[in-house]
Amino acid sequence: MNQRLFSVLIFAFVVSAGASLLLYRLIASRVTANAKQPTTQVIVAARTMELGTLIRDSDLKLGDWPGVLPKGSVLRKEDVVGRGVMAAIYEGEPVLENRLAPKGAGAGLAATIPAGMRAVAVRVNEVVGVAGFVVPGMRVDILISGNPPGAATATGTVSKTLLQNIEVLSAGQNFQKDAEGKPVQVQVVNLLVTPDQAEILSLASNETRIQLVLRNPLDTETTKTNGIALSTLFGGMAKPPEPAPKPRPVTARVTLPAPKAEPPRQAPPISVEVINGAKRVESKFPSGSEVNQ
Repeated sequence: MNQRLFSVLIFAFVVSAGASLLLYRLIASRVTANAKQPTTQVIVAARTMELGTLIRDSDLKLGDWPGVLPKGSVLRKEDVVGRGVMAAIYEGEPVLENRLAPKGAGAGLAATIPAGMRAVAVRVNEVVGVAGFVVPGMRVDILISGNPPGAATATGTVSKTLLQNIEVLSAGQNFQKDAEGKPVQVQVVNLLVTPDQAEILSLASNETRIQLVLRNPLDTETTKTNGIALSTLFGGMAKPPEPAPKPRPVTARVTLPAPKAEPPRQAPPISVEVINGAKRVESKFPSGSEVNQ
């Protein structure tokens, strides 16, 4: 074999062996460092617990957590047992305070209501409930239809968006979120609202007709709407022809002949009696004439 080629092979072998040794020591040092890293025992879930679950002792176990603990981690079982789950906790995951209901709140629907919020029940049917797709976790807008008090009767029924981006807390007795979003035919849904919104929704459900409008949960923008009246829907239609006016009664005018002018009446003649001694003479003169003596 060529001596020069043999020397190159020996050099390559030495370089590769050195690189492998360096890499081995680097990995070993990392493994040793992780092995020496201190761990802390925390309470972790022994099984997956869904929303509204009441935690029991058998649902928990102790687990070693290396490094910094997650914020709100629970270290004692007695701080968790008997509390409700407000957000799903998966097996092997540390139990955090922000996923648990307050002590004494119990489980079920009430445990899922955040502080300062309210759950309001709304009666729905297949149309109002958007064909059953109003399920827990969805977001809806609330439309109302009715006749505003004091409005002119010519406008008819008015429809307006009352509330927007409202979370559906439960559908019927189901308050767990369905990842597949399957439709659920129910009679009542519970909506998560503020106390002010609860007052508005209560009045609207009693005095108007409510319609739920499904929206994308990622679309949180509030849109300003003006509402629409029934008369506006038919505003583009041609007006019906106006009825022909009723004929007015014709009054016949009768022209009477002018009365004949009467001839001027002549004044009676003037009678003058003249007595001359025993002689008496009576003379008559036309009216207007003068008598000369």
